[in-house]
Amino acid sequence: MPPRLVFTVTTDLNYDQRMQRICGSLAQAGYAVLLVGRQWPTSQPLQPQPYQQHRLRCWFTRGKLFYLEFSLRLLLYLLGRRAAAWCAIDLDTALPVWLRARLGGQPFVYDAHELFTEVPEVVARPRVQRVWRAIENFIVPRAALAYTVGPALARVFEQRHGRAFQVVRNISRLTEDGPLSASRPASMPIILYQGALNAGRGLEQLLAAMPRVNGRLVICGEGDLSGALRAQAAELGLVQSGQVEFRGFVLPKALRELTRQATVGVMLLENQGLSYYYSLANKFFDYLHAGIPQVTSDFPEYRALNEQFAVADLVSDLEPATLATALNRLLPGGDVGHYQELVTNCRRARQVLSWQHEERHLCRLYAQLIPLPTPVL
Repeated sequence: MPPRLVFTVTTDLNYDQRMQRICGSLAQAGYAVLLVGRQWPTSQPLQPQPYQQHRLRCWFTRGKLFYLEFSLRLLLYLLGRRAAAWCAIDLDTALPVWLRARLGGQPFVYDAHELFTEVPEVVARPRVQRVWRAIENFIVPRAALAYTVGPALARVFEQRHGRAFQVVRNISRLTEDGPLSASRPASMPIILYQGALNAGRGLEQLLAAMPRVNGRLVICGEGDLSGALRAQAAELGLVQSGQVEFRGFVLPKALRELTRQATVGVMLLENQGLSYYYSLANKFFDYLHAGIPQVTSDFPEYRALNEQFAVADLVSDLEPATLATALNRLLPGGDVGHYQELVTNCRRARQVLSWQHEERHLCRLYAQLIPLPTPVL
């Protein structure tokens, strides 16, 4: 029997593309993989994957009671499973996973998708932040393997905890259905946002900019601000005019196709904590792989990549006037030569920045921790 790896998340398994990549690659390498998440009220049937999936049902959907209930249900479920290693994705699943690993004497792995103690929702509540920092200080030193999504976050973790953090970037897989041609349809140019509708994503400012933008904004995702953003768009008349469309959750396959049809992508994080400031979001690579230029916050990781590949226009602030100017430059009627140059650069960059490179490193890390009877990628 191949060694089993168990991964735990609080996300909807259908839409967590990073975990789909990680679990799919490790399953292809020869591991038996189980991904455990949670059942949301809006969850659709699980999509087929080359690994096992399980979702836990909870009464509560947010707040302290949710984390308490989910942790207890997760621990009870894990106690009935066996594995060669147990991996927690971020701090919100870490304690029950570490306890299960400790009880069974197997390695505990920590995969930090973000700097959880520094996300805006936690930074805004000092007491809550102290609790999560205590959990981080307890968990991270006890991990047999720890990795995160970008070099900047790895350095923060290493400085905090005095231990090595590996980097496995959340980059799209290079596929044959590459980017579209440099010329996009000029009739209804699409500005695409994909991701959570949460605080610190620049979405309020983006909506405020849209009356001055020569394009249509399509928003894919849901989150804490879903209702407030829809209300803001309606108040501005953007929904009625068709200039803004909320698509809700979109399955990864459909989202990839929609991204290829877009004209411009947006990734507008606010500096509301170290997690956002040092982030390296998957949407940056999703836009790049689709061959569409993007307007992106001028934060360290994106600046470093853009200096190397020149695939985006960076903005130093999120004022609506700044966003409108940046977007209109990339839309029909703007700087056509600049737009086509960015598209060409995306085509070149996707050959270098791909999941095929990242998964080799990922599989080597797990092979060092839990060897396979056959070689990995």
